[in-house]
Order: sequence, then structure tokens, then C-alpha cells
Amino acid sequence: MDYINSIDELEALYGTPGEASIIKVVNKITPGYRKWINQSKFCIISTVGPEGTDASPRGDENAVALELDEQTLAIPDWRGNNRMDSLRNIIRDERISLMFFVHGSNNVIRLNGKAKITTDEALSAKFERKTSNSSVRPRSIIIIKVEEIYSQCARALMRSRIWQEDPNLANLPTIGDLLKDATEGEFDGTTYDKEWSARAAKTMW
Repeated sequence: MDYINSIDELEALYGTPGEASIIKVVNKITPGYRKWINQSKFCIISTVGPEGTDASPRGDENAVALELDEQTLAIPDWRGNNRMDSLRNIIRDERISLMFFVHGSNNVIRLNGKAKITTDEALSAKFERKTSNSSVRPRSIIIIKVEEIYSQCARALMRSRIWQEDPNLANLPTIGDLLKDATEGEFDGTTYDKEWSARAAKTMW
């Protein structure tokens, strides 16, 4: 199999980008991008570290990110699996990329920048959630300095018809199934799946 090994070969294959794909890139949160981010409850965070790259989904009841100023965003680190892959990477390499989605829209907003992690009390208080028994705050917050932000072509989501088609989940393996496979049958995936919903509800935040 032959591979493309140079930028010249790549550019010869794809040609020149259109004007819109160039002028859309800005280094701050403009009014239009601000509306998008404020309406986005879900994003993908991509980081890089010595072991390689990592992509992690982040979601919230309201906006997934809080704008601190036109070049700074904050994303709370709510409960997860405690692997801390993204956080470990940020400590060792500040580079970060985000993709913001809004349900029903085929457009995606992309952001590249540098990130740090804080446990600042005043900022943490802004994300406080009331639960049935108490109040909770994120254990840490990712601070993102915007270097560039721009819109992504809608064709990928249009091709996938991700918002238009009913999902066929019947044939998908459960997480318990995947864990059982990973351990060659040793893990009790059936019990894991049975208990998961109740456990998630108790540990959402």
C-alpha cells in the first residue's frame, strides 16, 4: 500500500481551501461562537501525553463550559471512572482541543488551546449542584485558554444522519459485555449491567 508522506503531495491531492474555511478561524470567543458554546451541553475533549492521545466526552445539564472571558473557558470535572486520562495529559502537556455539539444541529464548533487544572474555591462554587441529600462541587476544573476557534463543515453529521435516524441499540453489546470480553469471561458483566443505572443515578455529580 502506498502512503502520502509529504505536505506537497497532500495539497496536490486536495487543492486550495475555500475562503470561508480560512476566515472562520478566530482567536477569541465572538458573539456567534458564544451563543453556540452557551447552548452546547456536550463536548469532546482531546489531549495528548507521553503515552499518546486521548479523547473524552464531557456533558452537563446546562452549558458544558463556562466562559470566564472572551479567551478563557472553564469545564468542571464531574464524576467519572477516575482514570484521569485527560487530566494526566494536561498536567504534562497543555495542548487541548474541543468539539462542541448541540443536539439536532449538524454544525460543530472546534476549539484549540492550552489547558490547566485548578481547584479554586470561588470558581468551584459557580458549578455547585444541589442533590437530594447535599450539595456537591467538581473536584477540579479545567481552564482553557483559547488559541483558535472555528466551525466544522456539517457534511460528516449530515452523512451519518445522526439526529434523523432512530438508533438501533438492540444489537449493541452492553458495557458489561465489553468488560466480560476484555477479561475473557472472568468479569461478571450481567451483574454490572443490572446495577449500573442505580449506581450512576447515585453518583452523577
